[in-house]
Amino acid sequence: MPKAPEPASIRQLLEQATQRLHYDSARLDAEVLLACVLNKPRSHLHAWPERVLPPATRTRFEALLQRRAAGEPVAYLTGVREFWSLPLGVTPDTLIPRPETETLVALALGKVPTGTTGRIADLGTGSGAIALAIARERPRCQVIATDLSATALAVASRNARQLGVTNVEFQRGNWCESLPATPFDLVVSNPPYIPQDDPHLDQGDVRFEPRRALAAGPQGMDDLRVIARCAHGHLRDGGWLLLEHGYDQGDSTTRLLEAAGFREVSDHVDDAGLDRVATGRK
Repeated sequence: MPKAPEPASIRQLLEQATQRLHYDSARLDAEVLLACVLNKPRSHLHAWPERVLPPATRTRFEALLQRRAAGEPVAYLTGVREFWSLPLGVTPDTLIPRPETETLVALALGKVPTGTTGRIADLGTGSGAIALAIARERPRCQVIATDLSATALAVASRNARQLGVTNVEFQRGNWCESLPATPFDLVVSNPPYIPQDDPHLDQGDVRFEPRRALAAGPQGMDDLRVIARCAHGHLRDGGWLLLEHGYDQGDSTTRLLEAAGFREVSDHVDDAGLDRVATGRK
């Protein structure tokens, strides 16, 4: 029978884990994982660094460290990722929400003034990050969120229940296929936009995320093209389409919107100054 690990303090465990992981965010990742094992906030680790943890706790922490060292994303290890200040449950069935996608949410909220009603669609909702952020900020709006994956929709529905968000309806279907006939004021989407042969798909954390939520054809434009076409028919006159895209796809995506009949087409940068969201009005 393997010998149980010796007790160790929080400080010791974090120092050892940081040396073992040995990359820029190693200390942060180690703190997040240990806080998850202890079911405490990270502030607890800083407040009680000399607290000695029992062997069983160290064993659970070690198991998570092994998986992280093999490249598994922290969000999948803890089951949670914060987005728009919302704690969202995530699983390997869903894409991990990225900070740059908050640019899409901010632009969407700018199209729907506070206190107004409206109909909003989120296509390819995944964990529900975009739909739930918008619905939380605009509780008088009705949000329809679609996804082809039943397992992803289950995660999104669970997130809605846990957050107490009741103005979102989840529908299974590919992009616009499951949208009702009643026109929308706003359609948003963060679809797959990475070229299918991009070598980054086989590197780092991305290896563990669902490929179907990342890659879209030879140039990464296949799903963007489908959404630009189908969304136009589901918007009321004056309604907006907002599409997240890759950092080098701004020109291509705005041309797609113009070809689909949208006007007032423009592109917007994220907090890193990279092209990120194309917008167009019907």
